Amino acid sequence: MIDIHSHILFGLDDGSPDVGTSLDMLRMAGRHGTTDVVLSPHANLEYRWDEGRVEAHRAELEGANDTGVRVHRGCDFHLQFENIEDAVRNPRKYTIAGGPYLLVEFSDVLILRNTTQIFEELLGAGMIPVITHPERNVLLQQRLESLRGWVELGCYLQVTGQSILGEFGRRALQYSEKLMDEGLVHFVASDGHDLVRRPPVLDRAYEEIRRRWDEDTAEWLLRRNPGAAIGGKGIEGVSRGRKRGLFSFFRSM
Repeated sequence: MIDIHSHILFGLDDGSPDVGTSLDMLRMAGRHGTTDVVLSPHANLEYRWDEGRVEAHRAELEGANDTGVRVHRGCDFHLQFENIEDAVRNPRKYTIAGGPYLLVEFSDVLILRNTTQIFEELLGAGMIPVITHPERNVLLQQRLESLRGWVELGCYLQVTGQSILGEFGRRALQYSEKLMDEGLVHFVASDGHDLVRRPPVLDRAYEEIRRRWDEDTAEWLLRRNPGAAIGGKGIEGVSRGRKRGLFSFFRSM
């Protein structure tokens, strides 16, 4: 499996505190079947993005990485004015492995009224927004129609593996099921922060999706689409709804 969203890169946000923990998290991910991990520290008002510091920490981790799990750069990009302005000027600065895919996290307290315009601007600059864990955002839980519209616009959705397992509560579970059944989910990732409460493991989520939906859906969401994102290629498969029984296909690049 390939994990496109993690906070394994140490000392930058509320994820791993040190390189030793980062290595332990990579080892844990590997034991549970993950081959590649995107290191995606936050870029927000609390955790400012310092390019030099991020690259220095990434180089240190890569130099010490003896786990067999490959790592790739990325960012948990928050929709705020300075970030958006900088990303449009530097379209590959925050994206997954320097490709077009940009992990985008919404605030829990405010959805900007011009969000659609912002997404159009990011798309126009060559980035593809991947909206992270909408099932855990209390505002997005009430904005299903907006999510449908943003997907139609060309954005993608990433659900957290633990949500599908019910480990973020009933509302997150039910909303993730709704998104899955509507064929709106394009990626499942760990959003791993630590070794215990939010570990970087995906095998249980893979098995749950395989059991409740089907094997192809699990393959698309945890292997094929994430692999395409790391490779900068277009994706095809999305979650297969139990009611729909058919794949939906969105535009490819």
